[in-house]
Amino acid sequence: MLNGLDEGTYGRRSRNHTEVLVEEFELGVLWDEYGLVGDIVPFTNYFPRADIHELLSPDILHQLIKGAFKDHLVSWVHDYIEAQYTEANTNKILDDIDRRIALAPAFAGLRRFPEGRGFKQWTGDDSKALMKVYIPAIEGHVPKEMVQALRALLDFIYIARRNIISSNSLDAMDDALKRFHRGFNLPRQHSLIHYHKLIRAFGAPNGLCSSITESKHIKAVKEPWRRSSRFKALSQMLLTNQRLDKLAASHVDFVDRGMLRGTCLSYILNKLGILNTPLEAHIERDVPDQDEPFGRYHHATNDGEGSADEGEGNTNAEPDADAVDGPTVLAHVDLAKTAARRIYPELIADQIGQPNFTTLIQHFLRDQCRADSDSSSSDSSRSALPEIYEKITLYTSAMATFFAPSDLSGIGGMRYERIRAVDTWRNGPGRYDCVFVSTDSSADGMRGLDIARVRLFFSLKHDGITYPCALVQWFKRVADSPDEITGMWVVEPELLEDGARCVSVIHLDSIFRAAHLIPVFGGDFVPTNLTYSQTLDAFCTYYVNNFIDHHAYEIAF
Repeated sequence: MLNGLDEGTYGRRSRNHTEVLVEEFELGVLWDEYGLVGDIVPFTNYFPRADIHELLSPDILHQLIKGAFKDHLVSWVHDYIEAQYTEANTNKILDDIDRRIALAPAFAGLRRFPEGRGFKQWTGDDSKALMKVYIPAIEGHVPKEMVQALRALLDFIYIARRNIISSNSLDAMDDALKRFHRGFNLPRQHSLIHYHKLIRAFGAPNGLCSSITESKHIKAVKEPWRRSSRFKALSQMLLTNQRLDKLAASHVDFVDRGMLRGTCLSYILNKLGILNTPLEAHIERDVPDQDEPFGRYHHATNDGEGSADEGEGNTNAEPDADAVDGPTVLAHVDLAKTAARRIYPELIADQIGQPNFTTLIQHFLRDQCRADSDSSSSDSSRSALPEIYEKITLYTSAMATFFAPSDLSGIGGMRYERIRAVDTWRNGPGRYDCVFVSTDSSADGMRGLDIARVRLFFSLKHDGITYPCALVQWFKRVADSPDEITGMWVVEPELLEDGARCVSVIHLDSIFRAAHLIPVFGGDFVPTNLTYSQTLDAFCTYYVNNFIDHHAYEIAF
């Protein structure tokens, strides 16, 4: 396709330019050649501070996500496959791409596509979710140049979404745009060349995107409309908004008064002075302390499906991530407030498929004691391992809180996500999430991080110290640099000499946040009977998905 939009003499439109065109050309020419309606003068035309040519700011949602990505590139991939293959092979390939998209492992905040991307009405959130998993899904079915073009556009979008854009960020955007604009340039793509100048004029597009007002429109108009009778709905919608505002104000007031802590009974007893223990002690339920089958307690509760930002379309999103207010820190991970049960390690070893679980805990404790005492002893015999006499406390999840101002975040730029390790998830198979583990604080990006899959969260007490821990299976990097085509790091399960998975117990403080792995599908067609809960066990190599959110894009380079 010719790059016609950038050929010849051209420039940005202005009010003076438009007025000259209106004076010189007939109405038909104005409309056909310039898209102008010459016989209508806007009432703001003579306002000194209302020049429409100077007020248009970048719009990430409609120009980049819905425009350049969804409306053009996704359609471009579809059209290419139709042009290259017979109808039967085209349907086969498109069905396989849909299956690949549906096989993306569960992740906090990830909108799922159980049937792939084949549904009629797309929302902005659907397009955002598709961006996160689309490159691995098409890789192997289209030429590498198409994959590289998609990667370049996603690089541009993710850099433009940053909450703070520096000169280095603008240089990186220009480089991504240069890689993307090799061979074609359509109107919605052409707008990308103005982003550098517009960002300098208006600031970071993340604070100007139309998705901000659109989300408010959903809460204030669309949802109240759905609750109305549809007959003379305006008064009903206004009443709904009024009641919601009052409920929100009451909730803030109740929280300030401490009325939402504990139970009604504990609150009254505390006011009467009968309750001597703090209210917080009555918030969490008691931890089961029985030697019963592990599966009875080790399961996730069905906490409902989260609604999408736009409140329509496909709403199969994991409700495990959200903004959180609080002090600004880099990251920290805490075990869930509610424990599942307490049990001796040797009684649970076989149930989790780790017969040497007790030994792994002993090795962990020995390393912790050596680190605390700065010991240089190298004695690794079993007699040097500390003994474990107490039960451990099991948890189904942990909460990672980290600084992610470019994503949906609270005051201070903080965001949380839940990391799960459960053998039953929503009345189905288990879910064991992957994590970034900090292994070298002196290295940047993925060179200082390793990938592991959590099999169990627990805490134990030794010598009066409580250790929050995780039992993890390790992955190792396939190469010393990211994949040249996709820009993502590739990892594979780390195996011992006997072919078993490399497993260890780590301290919770070494976990940075959750990671999302997606298979390297290559050119093979995936089995039709495979489900997303089996994905992390069914493939040999995986991409570390740095497009899963903007914070992951910043750290997994």
